[in-house]
Amino acid sequence: MKASFKKYTWAILAFAATLSACEPDEFGSMNFGNYTDTEGSLKDAASFPIGMAINYNQFMSDPNYKAAVVREADNVTFEYHMKHGALVRNDGSIDFTSADRLFDAASAAGLEVFGHTLGWHSNQNATYLNSLAGSSGPAPQNLILNGSFEAGSGNSFTNWGVWNGASSVSATTVATEKQEGARGLKVVVAANGNPWNIQVASDLFPTQTGKQYRVTFHIKAANAGGKMRLSTQGGTPQYSPDFNTSTDWGQFTWTFPATDAQTRIMIDIGSTANTYFLDNFSVVDASTTAPPTGAEVAAKVDNALQTFISQTVTRYKGKVKAWDVVNEPMADGNGALRVRANSGTIPATATDKFFWADYLGRNWGLKAFQYAAAADPNALLFINDYNLESNNAKLDSLIQYTMELKQKGAKINGIGTQMHISTNTSYAGIVNMFKKLAATGLLVRVSELDVQLNPSELSYITDDAQHRGLQAAMYKFVLESYIKYVPANQRHGFTIWGVNDPTSWLVLTLNKNDFPLLFDKDYNKKPAYSALLQTLKANK
Repeated sequence: MKASFKKYTWAILAFAATLSACEPDEFGSMNFGNYTDTEGSLKDAASFPIGMAINYNQFMSDPNYKAAVVREADNVTFEYHMKHGALVRNDGSIDFTSADRLFDAASAAGLEVFGHTLGWHSNQNATYLNSLAGSSGPAPQNLILNGSFEAGSGNSFTNWGVWNGASSVSATTVATEKQEGARGLKVVVAANGNPWNIQVASDLFPTQTGKQYRVTFHIKAANAGGKMRLSTQGGTPQYSPDFNTSTDWGQFTWTFPATDAQTRIMIDIGSTANTYFLDNFSVVDASTTAPPTGAEVAAKVDNALQTFISQTVTRYKGKVKAWDVVNEPMADGNGALRVRANSGTIPATATDKFFWADYLGRNWGLKAFQYAAAADPNALLFINDYNLESNNAKLDSLIQYTMELKQKGAKINGIGTQMHISTNTSYAGIVNMFKKLAATGLLVRVSELDVQLNPSELSYITDDAQHRGLQAAMYKFVLESYIKYVPANQRHGFTIWGVNDPTSWLVLTLNKNDFPLLFDKDYNKKPAYSALLQTLKANK
């Protein structure tokens, strides 16, 4: 009884939350129980393309799965098999065997294929991509202690001292101000002066006189035109050339010969007014295999991006008519450009995460669109992201980034909103999102829609009538809002991310107790299906 009471209480609260989130007139046409019309198909009832995401194994081996897709959809998006991690091997070669099989099977069934995805930070072959940034042998020993600036408290750093300009030096924990980890070094230079006016010094570390040592570090500045240098203390002082900083993270390297048995690195950063952010210092014996310089790494990463996009788009030129070119470019929270440092905790052993912006900066998206457009000038090209209905800062940042890339010459035809949502997602947020996306004048597509019944991941939630009703109402509201707020000539399509509940990525990959799709385990049409069908028929 307690579980039952909690279940229905949760449903009532979720329903009340959606009511409170709506503008008064947004609920006028909603029906929370009369979802009985299942005659016809979604694609026949729609005036714009209807899509479904498909899984390779199910589509190729389950006739019921395939039949549902062919009956209901105009087009399909591959859940995995066109992604970098599926196609690229550890030596950088591209194997299209499985993608071709799935493409041929979909095409033979009369389905168009939407290309997904050319530039992303996840589902990558990071083993190959990370190999571009360093040697394949064991990592050389870092002689400098606490080069990541993680250890320390307040504005002090273990194994480092501030010799000049202490009031200008602090610790930062802001995600966009550290290259990775929890803390970074921040230096505010109020006015131009001598390099040594602000000076941060490492502890002494052991060196061998006459041997070459290589310093590597990351730095960016709040404004363009920044400058700093390094020097050594211990034996005869030595000075690096000036390092010119930008507003994107840059990796810099300086090699020096030791002149004593102990040496320390001095960060001389007082010459040029700006606010600087520094992270990840290392000093290694330069006789070990030297990694490429920052510029060499960037060139290799750029080439890898171009190779993957060019070969993939060329492979399906004229066959795949639209692509997600840049996928999930904005970080959660404040919507900054996504880099490793603002993307949560990522294990060092992760083989599927790689962040193009860490190496190519804000222009990685521009490059991706340029490479795709060159490979197939006739294809429609999209930028795609998630949580746009629930994170207004991220929505605004994505639109701003899209317009920035277009101003730089990128061919961007449209914006995709993923909409992995739940029964208690804010209705007002959905309306706000569609209004803002439509105002760009670009094509707008719902690219990956599913609706969780159990967003709180409670063990006792089941696929019962009450939850199905809430789910159907949400599916209906999303579609009605898409039709209401996005002009007909901007509606590129409406894609459901999956076919039936047990094969949803939320269940198969994340092991969630949920039922987010239009068909149940036996491919019976759920109220959510009827809700979409009714809405499409009413608006055709």
